[in-house]
Amino acid sequence: MDAIKVIHDTTGHSLTIWLDDPEKEAVAEETSDEVVLMKDGAGRVIGVEILHYRPATTDSKVSVETVTHSAA
Repeated sequence: MDAIKVIHDTTGHSLTIWLDDPEKEAVAEETSDEVVLMKDGAGRVIGVEILHYRPATTDSKVSVETVTHSAA
């Protein structure tokens, strides 16, 4: 997967961010901070879900910023 996929579930109040293909998910583990880490078969994190997510305002939009660093 080349693109990051962001899903805001307004009913379930969660924000899910996929960094790789969701089909690769092998295990999900919840941290103590109500964050779920989705991992592939090799144990690499391929997604993050934030539980009990509510935007600061009702008209909030998701914004994505890509930052690249050049080698020095």
